[in-house]
Amino acid sequence: MSYLGFTTQQSEMIVSALLKIMNTNMDLIYHDMVSKVQQEISLQQVMSHIASAKKDMIILEKSEFSSLRTENEKLKSELEQLKKQLTDEMIKVQANNKLDFNLEKSRIKEMFADNVRKLLELRTEIVEMHSQEDRSLTQTKRKIDTEVAGLKTMLESHKLDSIKYLAGKFLFCLNLLSFSNKSYKL
Repeated sequence: MSYLGFTTQQSEMIVSALLKIMNTNMDLIYHDMVSKVQQEISLQQVMSHIASAKKDMIILEKSEFSSLRTENEKLKSELEQLKKQLTDEMIKVQANNKLDFNLEKSRIKEMFADNVRKLLELRTEIVEMHSQEDRSLTQTKRKIDTEVAGLKTMLESHKLDSIKYLAGKFLFCLNLLSFSNKSYKL
């Protein structure tokens, strides 16, 4: 007889193999299993380890907290020193900047005063040059006026001489005419 396509012999072998596998698995499971007493002993051991670890953690936490507090205080102290150094440096920089600013301000004031002095000197020179120019212009005008007056005088003199000469010539011509008219009559 055959079941599901297996012969009786094949079926018996498959069943025996399955039984062996199940027995082996059960042995392994029983081997891994513990009794209630062993379980309580193991639980007590684990609880003991947990309590010990908890104590160690508390001690470690306290010592760690103490060291962190010490480290924190040390960092605070260093921070205060750095703040003080920074404040000192800032005061130094501000003082240097004020000094540089005041020096620059003084230098600019001196430059301004020097430029004002130079400007006044140039103004004085320009006024002097204008004054000299005006004197030269006045002298030139006087010379021109003198020359023009001299030329007018000379022109008047020449004009008078010319009138005298022309009058003399005119009188000579009149005399000559009157003499020639008298000679014709004679």
